[in-house]
Amino acid sequence: MSTYFPKQGDIVRKWHVVDASGQTLGRLSSLVSRILSGKNNPRYTPFLDTGDHVIVINAEKIKITGMKADQKMYHHYTGYPGGIRHEEYKKRLVRKPEEIIREAIHGMLPKNKLGRNMIDKLMIYRDDKHPHEAQKPQPLTLPL
Repeated sequence: MSTYFPKQGDIVRKWHVVDASGQTLGRLSSLVSRILSGKNNPRYTPFLDTGDHVIVINAEKIKITGMKADQKMYHHYTGYPGGIRHEEYKKRLVRKPEEIIREAIHGMLPKNKLGRNMIDKLMIYRDDKHPHEAQKPQPLTLPL
C-alpha cells in the first residue's frame, strides 16, 4: 500500500459562512483556523493547503469573556524608535472589529508561507452582508 498525497486537482475548496454574533472570540477563532488549515478534511496533509474558504459575518457582535473587555490591549510597533502603539479592546471593537477576529485567527495558523496563504481564504465582515453569494457558501453552525 502506498502513501496518498492529494494533488492540486484533488483539492476541492468549499465556502462556509460563520455567524459571529454571540460567539466567544477564542472558540470561534480555533474552529475557523482548523477549517482554514484543512484539519477538518479527511485529505488533510500538513505541508499542503487543503483548507476551505471561510466568511465571518457580524464581527461587531463578537463576545469576549471575563475582564478582558476592560484589560485587553493590542500592541503595534511602527518600526521607529519610541514607535510602540497601544489600543484597548473596546476602542478597536468600535473602530475595526474585523481586525480583532483576523488577528486572533492569524495567531493560530502556521507562521510560514503556508499560514500566509491560509489567512487569504478568510473574509470578515462587520455586519451580515457579504458579496460572496455567487460562491454559494454553506452556513456553518458552531456550538455556543
